[in-house]
Amino acid sequence: MMTYFRQTHKKLENYETKLTEYSEKIIKLTVEVEKIEKNPDAYNEADKDEIKVKIKQVEALAKELQLSIRSSTTIFRSLRVQVQLEKTYDKNVVLATRREYIKVQMQLEECERRHQELFNPNIGSCAHTGIIKVGKPVVSHLNAHLNAGYKFGGWGRDSKPVPDRESMYWYSGYTSSSIVDIRFYTNYNSLILRNHFQHHNLHSGWYGTGNNFIIRDNTLYYQINSPFGLAKLNFTTMRYESRVIAKASTRFSYANSPNQNFDFAADETGLWVTYATAESSGRMVIAKINEPSFGVEEEWQTSVFKPGVNNAFMVCGVLYAVRTVDIQTDEIFYKYDTRTRQESYISVPFVRFQEKYSNLDYNPTDQKLYMYNDGYYVNYHLWFNHTTKATVAPPYRRT
Repeated sequence: MMTYFRQTHKKLENYETKLTEYSEKIIKLTVEVEKIEKNPDAYNEADKDEIKVKIKQVEALAKELQLSIRSSTTIFRSLRVQVQLEKTYDKNVVLATRREYIKVQMQLEECERRHQELFNPNIGSCAHTGIIKVGKPVVSHLNAHLNAGYKFGGWGRDSKPVPDRESMYWYSGYTSSSIVDIRFYTNYNSLILRNHFQHHNLHSGWYGTGNNFIIRDNTLYYQINSPFGLAKLNFTTMRYESRVIAKASTRFSYANSPNQNFDFAADETGLWVTYATAESSGRMVIAKINEPSFGVEEEWQTSVFKPGVNNAFMVCGVLYAVRTVDIQTDEIFYKYDTRTRQESYISVPFVRFQEKYSNLDYNPTDQKLYMYNDGYYVNYHLWFNHTTKATVAPPYRRT
């Protein structure tokens, strides 16, 4: 028993040593980034690329440590039960290690934020010709319910955050394509630790369905079935509104998800919703939403058949549709530009984490795709073909 305890205690000490080492690395990187921020002309592209590599290295180390700690959780729980009977186990060691790990994660997030603002000034800019690459899936965690049966839902960030909520995350999940509640988290670490600061139950008159809902300006935009239409619930004022689009049909949903008749999206240009109609023979219609009035400003008819699409999202006024290629791969295969009314077929493949996903949305505050993939939080970095370099500070800034 004591040998087992010593081995586990040694593992905890190793974690603490690594956490201290990573913390020191992050502090040094933060200092280097601050120097470049103060005097950017004194550094060339090679210097900046070196910083990028260092940040990625520390990020990889932190993720490796995170997986190692997770794999040891069961051992720690088992040990705690046994040694508490003998009054020999100090659980403060585990708590201290956990606190230190969270501290390192927060330091890393701040360093990445500064890196993003310094090296990616194009966030918020539409001076590009579209998406040219989707990164590898970044798997954050199983849902807050820790239940793999919660396959339907969504997660992400506010696409137009209100003051003091710029780093907020949200999550809603369920066993069916219904929206029954939603949770808010102060930041990414609170999300991972399942420590929400707000929880809203939607049963009392605000019940929704479908899984392509979003949060924008602290407001939930989602689909309702009685009457069939659009709904919005502002969590600042707790004001609820609904609208009916007469032509929208309940017949056409995405390929892998039921009841996804309305799909809300937000990008650099505002709020959108897509749907299909009998008149369009199931082909997708794009509508621009006026946020104050919650009415439709303009519509665009596409030629893509909605039941053949897995999901879709908007970037800079352009619709991107996604379909399955094989058991591991999806691809962005279609785009429609509402500014030019031009459509085209493209091929930008990306890897899925699990087989099916019920929510896929773009967020303009960080140019990422957020996917709810069989109960897991997954996100993807996007690369664009920028035509000009942004010369102004991005309108969205993380704090």
